[in-house]
Amino acid sequence: MRIRGALGWVASLIKKPVRQVPDIKYNPPIESPAYAQDSGPVVAIDEAHFNFHTMEGRYQPFAELLRRDGYIVWPLTSEFSIKNLEGVRILVVANALAERNHKEQDWSLPTPSAFSDEEIRSVHRWVEKGGALLLIADHMPWPGAAEKLAAAFGIRMNNGFALKEGSEDSTLVFRRSEGSLADHPISDGRSTTERIDSVASFVGSAFQVDERKNAQPLLILESDVVSFMPTVAWQFAPHTPRIPVGGWYQGAVLHCGEGRVAVFGEAAMFSAQLRGRKREPMGMNHPTAAENFQFVLNVAHWLSELLG
Repeated sequence: MRIRGALGWVASLIKKPVRQVPDIKYNPPIESPAYAQDSGPVVAIDEAHFNFHTMEGRYQPFAELLRRDGYIVWPLTSEFSIKNLEGVRILVVANALAERNHKEQDWSLPTPSAFSDEEIRSVHRWVEKGGALLLIADHMPWPGAAEKLAAAFGIRMNNGFALKEGSEDSTLVFRRSEGSLADHPISDGRSTTERIDSVASFVGSAFQVDERKNAQPLLILESDVVSFMPTVAWQFAPHTPRIPVGGWYQGAVLHCGEGRVAVFGEAAMFSAQLRGRKREPMGMNHPTAAENFQFVLNVAHWLSELLG
């Protein structure tokens, strides 16, 4: 028995690692920038936790898009503390890892936290006082590395791979018309030209939010999505456990004190990358993701309170 469908696509990465590089030519039009150039809020992209996505690396298109919208974007290379977050309006944490994973390349369970308890307390206090957190954790091992930080905000991450079992397409498309893309100020935008009808993601994870947190869903996984749960990341077999995650989230937002939190279970959707020798588009530059760039801007607008 062999692994089929989207799971087979992911499993093939073990035998033949696929390089992902930023698509630096990706330059979508921004009809109405939120701020004058270099006058907007500060966005700090975490680079202190062995992040797979960094400002000058795979998140370069993300950083450039926000710069063109008027935000000031810089890397944050120090540990999280109230002092180190001074002057930051939006903190972006994308695919952080613990030192063990990075140095030893040990992808077996349990996945250690990328953040110390003190860092988590600092981020939570900072958000309560008015900060905005954009937390992004792809498929295993990244949800496990972000689990403790997410839990501080009532988010329960699943450390697996969210895929449609049996499908040959690993891309998930969330559509307003089907209810998987929720109605929200983020999907509506500031005007009809910023309205979002579909968003694509590229092999991520699922999560839930504690009911008492009153989270607002954005990306809702459809009924045929399952989470594959290997004991070692990227190592699959026909007997790999899987759990149904239909109705779970791959994107949601919530308020925390005076601040805001946006959580997503997939990272490539926020960038534009080229994958493999054929340099296939993956992310905002993918044919199915034409509206992703505006979705990214709308998320930033919500975090900086331009959207209600």
